[in-house]
Amino acid sequence: MTDSDGKPRQGPAAPDGEPEYADRVYRSVPGVISGVLLLVVAAWLIGDAVVSGTGKTPYVSLAAVPVFAFPVIAYTLRPAVTAGRDRLVVRNPWRTVVAPWASVDALRAGYSVELLAGGKKFQVWAVPVSLRQRKRATRAQRPSAAEHASRTGLGLGMAKRTNPVVQGSPDPTRAWSDQVTAVLQEMAERNAARPSAAGPVEVRWCWWVIAPTLLGLVALITVIAV
Repeated sequence: MTDSDGKPRQGPAAPDGEPEYADRVYRSVPGVISGVLLLVVAAWLIGDAVVSGTGKTPYVSLAAVPVFAFPVIAYTLRPAVTAGRDRLVVRNPWRTVVAPWASVDALRAGYSVELLAGGKKFQVWAVPVSLRQRKRATRAQRPSAAEHASRTGLGLGMAKRTNPVVQGSPDPTRAWSDQVTAVLQEMAERNAARPSAAGPVEVRWCWWVIAPTLLGLVALITVIAV
Protein backbone atom coordinates (compact mmCIF):
# COMPACT_ATOMS: atom_id res chain seq x y z
CA MET A 1 0.00 0.00 0.00
CA THR A 2 1.14 3.57 -0.63
CA ASP A 3 0.46 6.97 0.88
CA SER A 4 -0.59 10.16 -0.93
CA ASP A 5 3.01 10.72 -2.13
CA GLY A 6 3.18 7.29 -3.78
CA LYS A 7 5.59 5.88 -1.21
CA PRO A 8 5.11 2.52 0.57
CA ARG A 9 2.91 2.95 3.63
CA GLN A 10 4.73 2.31 6.88
CA GLY A 11 3.21 0.18 9.60
CA PRO A 12 4.20 -0.07 13.27
CA ALA A 13 7.88 0.01 14.11
CA ALA A 14 9.63 -3.36 14.15
CA PRO A 15 11.48 -4.58 17.27
CA ASP A 16 14.78 -3.29 15.87
CA GLY A 17 13.35 0.21 15.38
CA GLU A 18 12.99 0.04 11.59
CA PRO A 19 9.59 0.75 10.00
CA GLU A 20 7.48 -2.29 9.14
CA TYR A 21 6.27 -2.52 5.53
CA ALA A 22 3.58 -4.75 4.08
CA ASP A 23 4.77 -7.91 2.36
CA ARG A 24 5.36 -7.64 -1.37
CA VAL A 25 3.45 -10.14 -3.49
CA TYR A 26 4.33 -10.95 -7.10
CA ARG A 27 2.32 -13.13 -9.46
CA SER A 28 1.65 -13.45 -13.18
CA VAL A 29 -1.51 -11.52 -14.07
CA PRO A 30 -1.78 -13.17 -17.54
CA GLY A 31 -1.48 -16.56 -15.83
CA VAL A 32 -4.32 -15.77 -13.43
CA ILE A 33 -6.53 -14.50 -16.26
CA SER A 34 -5.87 -17.57 -18.41
CA GLY A 35 -6.62 -19.84 -15.44
CA VAL A 36 -9.96 -18.17 -14.77
CA LEU A 37 -10.92 -18.40 -18.46
CA LEU A 38 -9.98 -22.09 -18.60
CA LEU A 39 -12.07 -22.86 -15.52
CA VAL A 40 -15.06 -20.95 -16.90
CA VAL A 41 -14.91 -22.76 -20.26
CA ALA A 42 -14.43 -26.14 -18.53
CA ALA A 43 -17.38 -25.49 -16.21
CA TRP A 44 -19.60 -24.70 -19.20
CA LEU A 45 -18.52 -27.80 -21.15
CA ILE A 46 -18.74 -30.15 -18.18
CA GLY A 47 -22.10 -28.72 -17.11
CA ASP A 48 -23.47 -29.22 -20.60
CA ALA A 49 -22.16 -32.81 -20.67
CA VAL A 50 -23.77 -33.60 -17.32
CA VAL A 51 -27.15 -32.14 -18.30
CA SER A 52 -27.30 -33.29 -21.92
CA GLY A 53 -25.04 -36.35 -21.96
CA THR A 54 -26.23 -39.92 -22.13
CA GLY A 55 -24.83 -43.21 -20.87
CA LYS A 56 -21.52 -42.81 -19.05
CA THR A 57 -20.95 -39.27 -20.28
CA PRO A 58 -22.31 -37.44 -17.19
CA TYR A 59 -20.34 -39.67 -14.81
CA VAL A 60 -17.14 -39.39 -16.81
CA SER A 61 -17.57 -35.61 -16.94
CA LEU A 62 -18.02 -35.33 -13.19
CA ALA A 63 -15.05 -37.61 -12.49
CA ALA A 64 -12.91 -35.46 -14.79
CA VAL A 65 -13.60 -32.27 -12.81
CA PRO A 66 -10.84 -32.64 -10.18
CA VAL A 67 -8.41 -34.08 -12.74
CA PHE A 68 -8.73 -30.91 -14.80
CA ALA A 69 -9.62 -28.20 -12.26
CA PHE A 70 -6.94 -28.74 -9.62
CA PRO A 71 -3.96 -28.82 -12.03
CA VAL A 72 -5.29 -25.65 -13.72
CA ILE A 73 -5.57 -23.98 -10.31
CA ALA A 74 -2.09 -25.22 -9.39
CA TYR A 75 -0.38 -23.87 -12.50
CA THR A 76 -2.27 -20.60 -13.00
CA LEU A 77 -3.95 -19.31 -9.81
CA ARG A 78 -1.74 -20.74 -7.06
CA PRO A 79 1.80 -19.56 -8.00
CA ALA A 80 2.85 -16.46 -6.07
CA VAL A 81 5.94 -14.99 -4.46
CA THR A 82 5.66 -13.21 -1.10
CA ALA A 83 8.65 -11.21 0.10
CA GLY A 84 8.41 -10.27 3.75
CA ARG A 85 10.70 -8.77 6.33
CA ASP A 86 12.31 -12.06 7.35
CA ARG A 87 11.67 -14.55 4.57
CA LEU A 88 10.79 -15.26 0.99
CA VAL A 89 7.83 -17.57 0.32
CA VAL A 90 7.67 -19.12 -3.16
CA ARG A 91 4.38 -20.83 -3.94
CA ASN A 92 4.84 -23.18 -6.90
CA PRO A 93 2.18 -25.49 -8.42
CA TRP A 94 2.88 -28.49 -6.20
CA ARG A 95 5.18 -27.16 -3.47
CA THR A 96 5.71 -24.15 -1.24
CA VAL A 97 9.28 -23.07 -0.51
CA VAL A 98 9.89 -20.94 2.60
CA ALA A 99 13.40 -19.45 2.55
CA PRO A 100 14.58 -17.13 5.33
CA TRP A 101 16.63 -14.33 3.78
CA ALA A 102 19.85 -15.57 5.39
CA SER A 103 19.47 -18.89 3.53
CA VAL A 104 19.03 -17.24 0.12
CA ASP A 105 22.22 -17.55 -1.92
CA ALA A 106 20.95 -15.79 -5.04
CA LEU A 107 18.05 -15.15 -7.36
CA ARG A 108 18.68 -15.20 -11.09
CA ALA A 109 16.64 -14.82 -14.23
CA GLY A 110 17.70 -16.81 -17.29
CA TYR A 111 15.10 -18.62 -19.34
CA SER A 112 13.24 -18.93 -16.02
CA VAL A 113 13.58 -17.28 -12.62
CA GLU A 114 15.45 -19.47 -10.14
CA LEU A 115 15.92 -19.29 -6.39
CA LEU A 116 19.18 -20.66 -5.00
CA ALA A 117 18.74 -21.32 -1.29
CA GLY A 118 20.02 -23.84 1.22
CA GLY A 119 22.26 -25.45 -1.41
CA LYS A 120 19.28 -26.23 -3.66
CA LYS A 121 17.72 -24.69 -6.75
CA PHE A 122 14.02 -23.93 -7.09
CA GLN A 123 12.11 -22.55 -10.04
CA VAL A 124 9.90 -19.54 -9.37
CA TRP A 125 6.70 -20.23 -11.33
CA ALA A 126 4.98 -17.00 -10.32
CA VAL A 127 7.52 -14.86 -12.22
CA PRO A 128 7.63 -16.17 -15.80
CA VAL A 129 10.32 -14.85 -18.13
CA SER A 130 9.12 -13.09 -21.26
CA LEU A 131 11.70 -13.01 -24.04
CA ARG A 132 9.48 -10.53 -25.89
CA GLN A 133 9.66 -8.08 -22.98
CA ARG A 134 13.43 -8.51 -22.88
CA LYS A 135 13.70 -7.70 -26.57
CA ARG A 136 11.58 -4.59 -26.09
CA ALA A 137 13.72 -3.56 -23.13
CA THR A 138 16.90 -4.10 -25.13
CA ARG A 139 15.58 -1.91 -27.95
CA ALA A 140 14.54 0.78 -25.47
CA GLN A 141 18.01 0.79 -23.89
CA ARG A 142 19.90 1.28 -27.15
CA PRO A 143 21.69 4.65 -27.37
CA SER A 144 19.60 5.75 -30.35
CA ALA A 145 16.34 4.93 -28.56
CA ALA A 146 17.49 6.62 -25.37
CA GLU A 147 18.54 9.72 -27.29
CA HIS A 148 15.19 9.84 -29.06
CA ALA A 149 13.33 9.49 -25.75
CA SER A 150 15.40 12.32 -24.30
CA ARG A 151 14.69 14.60 -27.25
CA THR A 152 10.97 13.92 -27.26
CA GLY A 153 10.62 14.06 -23.47
CA LEU A 154 9.18 10.56 -23.21
CA GLY A 155 11.61 9.36 -20.55
CA LEU A 156 10.22 6.96 -17.98
CA GLY A 157 6.73 7.23 -19.48
CA MET A 158 7.96 5.30 -22.52
CA ALA A 159 9.58 2.70 -20.27
CA LYS A 160 6.28 2.19 -18.44
CA ARG A 161 4.46 1.62 -21.69
CA THR A 162 7.19 -0.73 -22.93
CA ASN A 163 7.23 -3.06 -19.89
CA PRO A 164 5.42 -3.10 -16.52
CA VAL A 165 7.31 -1.22 -13.83
CA VAL A 166 8.02 -2.92 -10.49
CA GLN A 167 8.06 -0.75 -7.37
CA GLY A 168 11.61 -0.35 -6.11
CA SER A 169 13.22 -1.56 -9.35
CA PRO A 170 16.63 0.02 -10.03
CA ASP A 171 15.97 -0.09 -13.79
CA PRO A 172 12.28 0.22 -14.82
CA THR A 173 13.13 -0.27 -18.50
CA ARG A 174 14.01 -3.95 -17.97
CA ALA A 175 11.61 -6.85 -18.45
CA TRP A 176 9.17 -7.41 -15.58
CA SER A 177 10.76 -10.70 -14.50
CA ASP A 178 14.23 -9.13 -14.43
CA GLN A 179 12.94 -6.22 -12.34
CA VAL A 180 11.31 -8.56 -9.82
CA THR A 181 14.48 -10.66 -9.60
CA ALA A 182 16.59 -7.55 -8.98
CA VAL A 183 14.23 -6.29 -6.25
CA LEU A 184 14.17 -9.69 -4.49
CA GLN A 185 17.96 -10.00 -4.71
CA GLU A 186 18.34 -6.56 -3.16
CA MET A 187 15.94 -7.51 -0.35
CA ALA A 188 17.88 -10.71 0.29
CA GLU A 189 21.16 -8.84 0.58
CA ARG A 190 19.64 -6.14 2.79
CA ASN A 191 17.80 -8.46 5.18
CA ALA A 192 20.19 -11.43 5.41
CA ALA A 193 22.00 -10.07 8.47
CA ARG A 194 18.79 -9.67 10.50
CA PRO A 195 18.68 -12.26 13.35
CA SER A 196 15.02 -13.04 12.69
CA ALA A 197 15.85 -13.83 9.05
CA ALA A 198 17.93 -16.90 9.90
CA GLY A 199 16.84 -20.50 9.60
CA PRO A 200 16.71 -23.47 7.23
CA VAL A 201 14.77 -23.68 3.98
CA GLU A 202 11.41 -25.43 4.32
CA VAL A 203 9.69 -27.25 1.46
CA ARG A 204 6.05 -28.23 1.85
CA TRP A 205 4.00 -30.28 -0.58
CA CYS A 206 0.60 -28.89 -1.53
CA TRP A 207 -1.54 -31.90 -0.65
CA TRP A 208 -4.85 -30.10 -1.08
CA VAL A 209 -4.00 -29.98 -4.80
CA ILE A 210 -2.20 -33.32 -5.14
CA ALA A 211 -4.68 -35.54 -3.25
CA PRO A 212 -7.89 -34.48 -5.08
CA THR A 213 -6.12 -34.78 -8.44
CA LEU A 214 -4.99 -38.34 -7.71
CA LEU A 215 -8.37 -39.35 -6.29
CA GLY A 216 -10.10 -37.84 -9.29
CA LEU A 217 -7.79 -39.73 -11.65
CA VAL A 218 -8.61 -43.00 -9.90
CA ALA A 219 -12.34 -42.22 -10.08
CA LEU A 220 -12.08 -41.30 -13.76
CA ILE A 221 -10.28 -44.55 -14.64
CA THR A 222 -12.82 -46.55 -12.61
CA VAL A 223 -15.82 -44.92 -14.31
CA ILE A 224 -14.36 -45.48 -17.77
CA ALA A 225 -13.40 -49.09 -17.03
CA VAL A 226 -16.72 -50.15 -15.48
